[in-house]
Amino acid sequence: MKILDIKVMSGPNYWSTRRHKLIVMLLDLEELEERPTNKIPGFLERIKALMPSLYDHRCSEGVPGGFFQRVHEGTWMGHVIEHIALELQTLAGMETGFGRTRESDKKGIYHVVFSYYEAKAGVYTAKAAVQIAEALINGEAYDIAKDIQELREIRENERLGPSTGSIVDEAIRRRIPYIRLNRHSLVQLGYGVNQKRIQATVASTTSSIAVELACDKEETKNLLEAAEIPVPRGRIVYSEDELKAAIDKIGYPVVTKPVNGNHGKGATTNIKTWEDALAGMEAAKKYSRAVICEKFITGRDFRLLVIDFKFVAAALRTPASVTGDGTSTIQQLIDKVNTDPRRGYGHEKVLTSIKVDDFTMDMLGKKEYTLDTVIADGEELWLKPTANLSTGGTATDVTDYVHPNNVFMAERIARIIGLDICGIDIMADSLSVPITENGGAILEVNAAPGFRMHLDPTEGLPRNVAEPVIDMLYPPGTTARIPIIAVSGTNGKTTTTRLIAHIVKQMGHKVGYTTTDGVYIQNQMMVKGDCTGPVSAEFVLRDPTVDFAVLECARGGILRAGLGFHNCDVAVVTNVAEDHLGLQGIDTIQKLARVKAVATHTVFPEGYVVLNADDDLVYAMHKEVDCKVAFFSLSEDNPRIKEHCSKGGLAAVYEKGFVTILKGEWKIRVEKVTNIPLTFSGKAEFNIANVLAAVLAVYVRDFKTEDIRLALQTFVPSPAMTPGRMNMFHFRNFTIMLDYAHNTHGIKAIGKFVHSINAPLKVGIVAAVGDRRDEDIIAVGEESARIFDEIIIRQDKNLRGRTEEDMIALMTQGIKNIDPAKKVTIFRKEAEAIDHAIANAQKDSFIVVISDVVPDALEQVKRYKDIEDGVSVTA
Repeated sequence: MKILDIKVMSGPNYWSTRRHKLIVMLLDLEELEERPTNKIPGFLERIKALMPSLYDHRCSEGVPGGFFQRVHEGTWMGHVIEHIALELQTLAGMETGFGRTRESDKKGIYHVVFSYYEAKAGVYTAKAAVQIAEALINGEAYDIAKDIQELREIRENERLGPSTGSIVDEAIRRRIPYIRLNRHSLVQLGYGVNQKRIQATVASTTSSIAVELACDKEETKNLLEAAEIPVPRGRIVYSEDELKAAIDKIGYPVVTKPVNGNHGKGATTNIKTWEDALAGMEAAKKYSRAVICEKFITGRDFRLLVIDFKFVAAALRTPASVTGDGTSTIQQLIDKVNTDPRRGYGHEKVLTSIKVDDFTMDMLGKKEYTLDTVIADGEELWLKPTANLSTGGTATDVTDYVHPNNVFMAERIARIIGLDICGIDIMADSLSVPITENGGAILEVNAAPGFRMHLDPTEGLPRNVAEPVIDMLYPPGTTARIPIIAVSGTNGKTTTTRLIAHIVKQMGHKVGYTTTDGVYIQNQMMVKGDCTGPVSAEFVLRDPTVDFAVLECARGGILRAGLGFHNCDVAVVTNVAEDHLGLQGIDTIQKLARVKAVATHTVFPEGYVVLNADDDLVYAMHKEVDCKVAFFSLSEDNPRIKEHCSKGGLAAVYEKGFVTILKGEWKIRVEKVTNIPLTFSGKAEFNIANVLAAVLAVYVRDFKTEDIRLALQTFVPSPAMTPGRMNMFHFRNFTIMLDYAHNTHGIKAIGKFVHSINAPLKVGIVAAVGDRRDEDIIAVGEESARIFDEIIIRQDKNLRGRTEEDMIALMTQGIKNIDPAKKVTIFRKEAEAIDHAIANAQKDSFIVVISDVVPDALEQVKRYKDIEDGVSVTA
């Protein structure tokens, strides 16, 4: 077997518009295409022995053991690898559950698709699943435990921590979108101007002054003491002499900790000797030059959580510990505790396994114990100096038992420090009585407090402490989203996207949009190049100045990684025509239509899909969507339009020279086509269709027709506004039009316009795209021969796997099929072809440049125009 390709989907995609996180592996079974599982001796027995938990996979049989039944009857290895990949992730604590395997257009090559928890883990799983299958086929031993542990480590390194993850999960439940901004814990909730950010449990609303205060333990203590909040007596020390003076005044036992520490780092508790005090000071100085020495308060360790200055939860924390039985060694007791099914690696379960580390050995050393020591029956032995869950500690929820005075004090502390997400550490015998009465004290106030102890306590009621965070960031009545209009289709996407963005901008919105020539924020190009994929979409949605997004969604990005958003308000599909067929498993126009339809499945129920009723494949998409539908057509007599509007539906049509909106039986004329520059006085029929789509897209967003009309009048096709889309350059003796048409359908549309031009000679500079099928390249030649009197064949900058000779031969064949006598000139470079056409241009001729590198061609033609106009040109 051979892995040909692995793609990571992160948004709605060709394989599933609901399950976004998918691995798509292209797998060549090679000779195994002829060897299903029932023809491989011993395969079923070996897979059962290696992965017995696959019994739970029901597969198409729908019953436990269903997958094994399929293996017994005979199934192909791609299907087996899909199930191995899913179960491998489950064994590593990442249950995902979705998979499918489909044969490609080539025999023996399969698309193996399965869901993942973390992308890096998904890619690792894909490769490991193939290796496991090969070992099972060959009857070789395989260390699956190694893969499981590796996946666990990848999961812990890659995933969001439990606190950040809980906030993101709560956001997802409320359909608030999120974008992970780095591989750590920085996350954006919402889009554009409505975004908020979190990092761990610090929010964009959190005061930086408050965080600084919380990190400065001495300043925090001073503020609380001044507000009559009980705190331990202590002082800051920098040297051994100052430490000695502090202890002499405070008295043993004491605590040492760094001034700017957190999460218990560098802290040493219950110090009773000078030697331990020196060791504690040394530990604290690893994190801070200044060290706090304060009285050690006895009692139990509590954490109170205050969010948005309201008390939400409290937990009793206990350090990792074991209890002696009189016969087992300490190591044996630790091993026994770790067999608790609630304990696991990292944050995969409610509790974390206890690991022996330097802190553990230090605590054992103080008692003159080793790991081989047998402690007395009933003796409790603490293994860590702090009660963190991440080091094996436990937590008990005590929220319902906190005295009202302590609740008031906690909320007051949060206000004093100014922390909107605040963790307060209290040492006291109990929280059911005021700590001012039982000798308790506030030990620390924490920014970025951990949520895990409240979300999954060892005992007691779990508390959804992420909920009040989202309530704080997005109070009732506020939105996390911005309007998104997605534009898909074979041709016309970029022009439609730009026109929609122009209309929206005219309404005063701060628009971000993506096209095949770049990413634009408020008409400023931020990124140059083909920017129609998910990364570019996220670029716009991350921008805090954008309040409206218009996103061109091309085939390549959808197949490569899916869409860069999960939902949109309006999805436009312009048309579906043969293009890119044979690439990435899309070998029929029906499959291409499925790709183009992906965006339509992401529209909110109250949103609209805007579909071309003149295109059979696009029209059919309305049957599969769960939202409102509007159609556009170049004819008001289109029976589909008539039927739709007879039922009260919404449409846009070209009728009697007008762009008209049909609202049921009512007509709303928006503007005469002759007054819309983009249509070239109605000669560019394909641009009339683009206008209809754009008008409908903004009309369903409640834009007024008079505003739409003004925007249509001011959208003038030009190299600046529509680069590479029918850009006209009128020279004294000839005219040049430059366009990006790159497939037969697009060239046909250009042909209709060219036929309406009155010129004695029409010259076309054309090329085909190297990664298209032979028949597609020939068709470009044939269509060019029908349009132009003379043809100049030039080569694409990127031949995409073909030779120049092959491309020229196929293009020439297409031309000769239509007109064997057609004049054809050949150039290797586009610049040379343009130079030749201009140098030999006949009077009043019309030259069409079909360009693949629009900026270069535009610059070259503009340079000639500047020379003719007497403008100084710098080489």
